Amino acid sequence: MTWILPTRSGQYVVAEAPRGAGLVFVGWGPSAGEATAPVAATSSFEADLDLLPLEATALGTRNVHGAELVVRRADGVRGARLAVSGEITLERDDDGATHLVAPLADDVLGLSVRLHIRTHPGHDVVEKWADLHNDSGESIEVLRGWGGAFNVPVDGGASVELLGGAWSREFTPFTAELAAGTLSVGSRQGITSHTYSPVVTVAPAGADFGVRYGVALGYSGSWRMALDAVPFADHVRVSAGPDDESGILTLAPGAGLTTPTLAGVRVEGDADDLAHAWHTYQATLARTRGPEHRPVVYNSWFATTFDIRTEHQLELARAAAQVGAEVFVVDDGWFRGRTSDHAALGDWEADTDRIPGGLGALAEGAKNLGMRFGLWVEPEAVSPDSDLYRAHPEWAHHVAGRPLETLRHQYVLDLGRPDVEEWVLGTLRRLLTENDITYLKWDMNRSIADGGQSAVGGDDWSWRHTQAYYRVLDALRAEFPQVTVEACAGGGGRIDHAVLARTDVVWPSDESGPRDRLAIQHGFLGVLPAWTMSSWVTDLPDQLDRDRASGPASLEFRFVVAMAGVLGIGADLLAWDAPTRERAASFVELYRSIRHVVHTGRVRRHGTPADAACAVQYTGSEGADVSDLGLGDAADTVVVLAWRRPGVAPLTVHLRDLDPDARYQVRGGDEVRTGKELDRDGLAVSWTWRDCDVLILDRV
Repeated sequence: MTWILPTRSGQYVVAEAPRGAGLVFVGWGPSAGEATAPVAATSSFEADLDLLPLEATALGTRNVHGAELVVRRADGVRGARLAVSGEITLERDDDGATHLVAPLADDVLGLSVRLHIRTHPGHDVVEKWADLHNDSGESIEVLRGWGGAFNVPVDGGASVELLGGAWSREFTPFTAELAAGTLSVGSRQGITSHTYSPVVTVAPAGADFGVRYGVALGYSGSWRMALDAVPFADHVRVSAGPDDESGILTLAPGAGLTTPTLAGVRVEGDADDLAHAWHTYQATLARTRGPEHRPVVYNSWFATTFDIRTEHQLELARAAAQVGAEVFVVDDGWFRGRTSDHAALGDWEADTDRIPGGLGALAEGAKNLGMRFGLWVEPEAVSPDSDLYRAHPEWAHHVAGRPLETLRHQYVLDLGRPDVEEWVLGTLRRLLTENDITYLKWDMNRSIADGGQSAVGGDDWSWRHTQAYYRVLDALRAEFPQVTVEACAGGGGRIDHAVLARTDVVWPSDESGPRDRLAIQHGFLGVLPAWTMSSWVTDLPDQLDRDRASGPASLEFRFVVAMAGVLGIGADLLAWDAPTRERAASFVELYRSIRHVVHTGRVRRHGTPADAACAVQYTGSEGADVSDLGLGDAADTVVVLAWRRPGVAPLTVHLRDLDPDARYQVRGGDEVRTGKELDRDGLAVSWTWRDCDVLILDRV
C-alpha cells in the first residue's frame, strides 16, 4: 500500500516495506505520485532491508548499514526487529497538515515505536519524529534514539554544504564531496554549539542549480547528524538526533520519549530558493513576525560592561530614546556582587549599592522615555564565588569523583534536576513579576564540559537539561506572553528549529565588527530567517577582516549591516557627538519604514561578502502578517541593501522574484521599469554612501 503526503509544490510518498518492516521511501516532488516502491536486489551479505531506503529503522531490523534506533535491554537483549503492529493512519490535522502515523513494535524486546511523518500545503518541509515506549518489565537503554531519516536521491555522489565555525566565526559555509562513506557532524557540548549548525544541504555532485535537499534537526542539546553514502547506492541517507557517543537515554518499564523533529525540504533551484523554502516553514514556528517582538534594541553592555550605575544607565537610555530605540536592555553586571565575570552568577537580585532604586527604577525610567525595559540573564550558569553555589554545590553539572572544570570562571547548573528547574523558573518568574520587564536576553556563555551521572540517575544529562530548558521557555511564553525572549549562547551556540519555536530572536554571534558580521549573516540567511537575526551597530573593529586598504567601515555601513535583520545598537551613545546621533536616528527611522519587508520578504543574496561588492534583496510577500503596521502592503515593496569596499566598480543587481509584467520605481527617482527589465538588465547601485546603499522600489 502507498501513502501520499502533499506539500506546497509536490508530494512525499511512502509505502509499506517488505514483511511489514515499517515504511519505505518511494518519491518526493511534483511527480512523486507516479513512482513505484523500490525493490532491492539481495545477496548473501546484504538483505533487502539494508539496501532499501527505509524511513526509519533499527539495528536488528537493518544490520549492515546504519540505523536510527539502537537499543539494549537490561537483561542483555540487544537490537530491535520492528514490524508494523497496527493500522497505519493518514489523517488531516486541524491546521491542514497531513499526518501519517505508523505503529511499529518488537514484541520480543517489548518496545513500541510510533513513526510520524507530517507535511503541510503551506510549505515544502517534511517533518519526521518517533515516539518510543518501553512495554517490557526491564529497562531499555536507547544507545541511539533518532526519529527518522531522509533518503536523498543522488546518483554518482553528493555535494554536501555545511555551516561550521567557532566562537565569533559562526555560520561559515563549507562544502564536502561525498561519493562513499559516512560524513558525521554534531556537538558533545550540551548545546548545538558554534562548531556546526544542525542543518545540511545535499545536491548532486557538481550541480549549482537543480534539485537540492535540506535536512535540519530541531534539537538544542548534544546532537549528531550522519550522512551515509553506500557505494553504488542511488541515494544518501541523512539521519540525526541526540548525540549517541556522550550519553545514553534509558527508558524505565512503562516509560517513553519523543525524539526531536527532523525536517527535510526539496526545491528545484539554487541556494536562495532553498533558503526561501526554509524561511517559509520557519514562519510557521514563529508566534509573530511583527515588530511587537522584534523591537529596535539598545543594549548598554559595550558602553558600561560591569559598571552598572543608575544615573549612567538612565543617561544612556535618554540617548537611546533620542535615536529611536524601542527597548532599553541592561546587560551583565546588574546583580549583587557582579563587578567582573569572576563572581555572582546565580545571585539574581539587583545590586542596590549601585542601583539604589533597584530594577524598578530603571524600568520606570525607560518607560517614561517611551521605551520598553529589558534585562540580560544567564539562568543556567553559576559562579563558584556565589551564594547560590555555596548553598547548593551539588546543583552544578559534574561527574562524581572528578573536580569541576571552570570555563569563563563559571559552572553550568544541572537544569535536568527537578529542583534546579524549579529554582530557575521561580527566579525568572520573580524577576518578571516584580519588575516591568518585557524583554529577556537569555544567555549561556560556556558549554557543559562536566556532564555525567548525577544524583538524579542515568547518563542522559544532555537530554534532561535540554528538555528542562524547553519546559522553562514554554512556561515563560504561556505566563508572560508580553515578554520578548532573545536566545543567546556566547553568540550562535544554541540556534535550531526548537529554539526558533520557543523564542523570538536569536543572537547569531558575539562578533559585531561590521565586515565580519556581514559574512556571518550571509551564512545565517542561507538557512535561517531575517526576522530572527539580531544584529547590533557597535564601534568594535573587525577581528578577522583586516583589509587595511579599505579603511574602517563607515557608520552607514554598520547600520546597513544591522538593518539586514533585527536592528539593535550596542555602541556607547554618550561617546557619539550630536550629529552622529542624529545620523543614527535617521537610519533607525529608515529601518522602521522597511522593517516589515525585511522581516517578511523573500530573501535573495547577490554575491558574497568575500566579493568586492554584494547585496541582499528582500521582496515583499503576499499575505505577510503586517497589515496592521500602517506601512502598506509588503508585496508592493522591494528592499536592496548593498555593501562594498571603497574604490571598487559599481554593482549591478539583477533583481529576481519580481512580477515580470509589474512596473517598479526606485524611491527618489523618476525611472519606472518592469520586473522583467530589472531581472534582465539589473539595477545599478549608485552608492549613496561611500561603502553602502539602501534602495527601495515600489510597485506602481
